[in-house]
Amino acid sequence: MADQSFLSWPFFEPRHRDLAASLEVWCSTHLPVDHADVDAACRALVATLGDGGWLQHSGGDRLDVRTLCLIRETLARHDGLADFAFAMQGLGMGAVSLFGTPEQRNWLDRTRAGRAIAGFALTEPTSGSDVAATATTARAVQGGWVLDGEKTYISNGGIADVYVIIARTGQAPGAKGLSAFLLPSGVAGLDVVERIEVMAPHPLAHLRLTGVELPEAALIGKAGDGFKIAMSVLDVFRSTVGAAALGFARRALDEALARVKTRRVQGAPLAELQMVQGHLADMALDIDASALLVYRAAWTKDQGAPRVSREAAMAKLYGTEAASRVIDMAVQLHGGDGVRTGQTVEHLYREIRALRIYEGASDVQRLIIARSIL
Repeated sequence: MADQSFLSWPFFEPRHRDLAASLEVWCSTHLPVDHADVDAACRALVATLGDGGWLQHSGGDRLDVRTLCLIRETLARHDGLADFAFAMQGLGMGAVSLFGTPEQRNWLDRTRAGRAIAGFALTEPTSGSDVAATATTARAVQGGWVLDGEKTYISNGGIADVYVIIARTGQAPGAKGLSAFLLPSGVAGLDVVERIEVMAPHPLAHLRLTGVELPEAALIGKAGDGFKIAMSVLDVFRSTVGAAALGFARRALDEALARVKTRRVQGAPLAELQMVQGHLADMALDIDASALLVYRAAWTKDQGAPRVSREAAMAKLYGTEAASRVIDMAVQLHGGDGVRTGQTVEHLYREIRALRIYEGASDVQRLIIARSIL
């Protein structure tokens, strides 16, 4: 059982502690799932999370970031794919939750019930962290828009029922000329060019838009607000990436503790070696520091702060980098067994790596933090 003492911190209200306890019980019954067919597993997880009521927290009139973080941390500790399935329902529909019209928000009823899968189409082959360099275009025509371009590394690509897509409408150069659109997956001209295989399997795809026609009502917010919308969504969900990393790190520490208490060297448990104790102390320190930064950022946003770019960047940066250190040490403490396929720590080792890249790579977070203090 992972350490739960952090729930007594003043960042949380009784409802958060109740939710964490209920989710822990749910996870022990439903997770982990079979990952042999990743697409099928994700579809099943979305439906199961919807049936359990957990996706009700992924979108709506008010996003409680502490709740999002607690759910992601707990799910990640039990099953990384479950965390992915939950996170993408929130991130994929984040723009609609924050800026959508009543008509657009009808999609939230479906995604929160687990009856539809969401995707967020932001990254392009030539623009990852540099969102202002987005090349996909949306041309205004009579009665709507026509979209052309490519998006890549799109989570839930190929299985999503609806995407939020950022495209250039040209009101101004760079970031000020972007807009956000709601894009159902069945529209003509939207094609899955490639399914992307990564070292910790998730449904990812390269999408191509060729003359995709959308009605005027597909525009989210105002034309030219796409960059602001995308950054507002990341401002909410970036902290939750740190929370997912925290869940991975807690699981790694639990696995390491079990290993060093039972593995014997020269007649004594590994846990009796001072060097091993030092490593365990460093792991625990990284975990608590991560938790403080993650839940500080979440609490600050929930208190009504209009932007928490600095706090979220710190939470995401430290949380993911620290989890990498913790998991690496857990692998080391397992010795040869740590690199055997199928071992929990081996799986965590592959899972954590992508978190230091997506939703703003670690060096991008350093730039955000530096600019905030300059």
